[in-house]
Amino acid sequence: MTTAPEAHRPLSRRGGIFERIRAFAFTRRGLLAGWGALHLAYALSLLPILLAGGTEGDLPLYRQWAQEALHGVIPVVDEPWVYPAGALAPIMLAIIAGPWAYQLVWLVIMAAGNLAAIAAITDGFRRRAAYTAAWYWMLIVLLLAPVSMLRLEGAAAPFAIAALVYVVRRPAVAGVLIAAATWIKVWPAALAAAAVTVSSARSRIIVGGVALSAGIVGVVGVAGGASNVLSFATIQTDRALQLEAPVATPWVWATVLGVPGAEIRQNWYLATREVAGPGAHAASDLVGLLMPIAVVGLVVLLWLARSRAQRAGLLTPDMEQRLILRGGFALTAALIVFNKVGSPQYMLWIAPIVAVGLAVDYEGWRRLATWMAVTCLLTTLIFPILYLPLIDADPTAASVLLLRNGIVIGMFVWSVVWLWRAALPARAQVEVVRAAAPVAAH
Repeated sequence: MTTAPEAHRPLSRRGGIFERIRAFAFTRRGLLAGWGALHLAYALSLLPILLAGGTEGDLPLYRQWAQEALHGVIPVVDEPWVYPAGALAPIMLAIIAGPWAYQLVWLVIMAAGNLAAIAAITDGFRRRAAYTAAWYWMLIVLLLAPVSMLRLEGAAAPFAIAALVYVVRRPAVAGVLIAAATWIKVWPAALAAAAVTVSSARSRIIVGGVALSAGIVGVVGVAGGASNVLSFATIQTDRALQLEAPVATPWVWATVLGVPGAEIRQNWYLATREVAGPGAHAASDLVGLLMPIAVVGLVVLLWLARSRAQRAGLLTPDMEQRLILRGGFALTAALIVFNKVGSPQYMLWIAPIVAVGLAVDYEGWRRLATWMAVTCLLTTLIFPILYLPLIDADPTAASVLLLRNGIVIGMFVWSVVWLWRAALPARAQVEVVRAAAPVAAH
């Protein structure tokens, strides 16, 4: 018996329908249709809010800042601000059609950013082997929709994705893109550290980043905000352990179990939930010390991995990009694990790296991508779905948080182990690096 060719299988057969859907999804038209459907569905879910001229998520605060800026009180320029100066760009752009349309314009900005992200991942939709990574990014946007579409991380992530894609081919452009992302949210500085440590074209990355940074600082300075340009780095240094941070998990469970002195409480000034209890203050101080130590240690490991790959004759442009991705993931994950603050949007710090990792080295990142997707799903379960039970110390909600934080720590450990092995001397190191090298060009 012969089997009909795939293209001629009848539509009534389940396998044929699924295969045709999959084949369509891996065309340019299919990918664009998926992007359009995702953002249209999200807009429809917010239709009552859009029609009423309302806002959701962090957008009420963004709109307030934008309106205040229009009336002469500009964040960073006229007063210290919690965000870097570049965050003003999307916040002010969203009010271009007036306060009533703020939510709608913000969604258009997010949609445009995600389109740029999948275009970068797929090299202008030409690289079909990277379509899986592009679909993965849209899955992440969907799983983290309460934050990916309603917070500033959604504006920074596409810049980070494009930078990681172009870091080898167009290092100066990558430097500009990393700087742009960092001046919206600080975390992409970890990508800058990885890129400068590994790249043979680090001078061009630095020049690109410094040029944009100098421009931003110059504009703020001319406007009269020179004294506030770095206020984002110091304005919230007095925070205690925040509820969702990995390091806060023991005190969450101490509250669940009724340990005397342990509690989950509201910080009214910062509008956050924090944990308190025996040793909480010391833990907050400890992670403040561990974060810079971890960052320096990881940079050293990454430098050793790069140096020994070079000695082994394996430091090709592809290998540089892979090391930057691995090192960037480890450094960014360290900013989450050793952080007394924890928020759902932090998953948008590491998910862009995973998406680009899938495009560059699918087999090397496939398992981590699965865990990242699970982490994003759990994150959305925690906030906003289970957040109210969580602040009431509900055991089920606390268990979900424990699982999410455990996976985040596990992914961080995975990245550190990889770097440690890549930095090993002699034969052991060469074998690790060869295993990570491209088997064949895409």
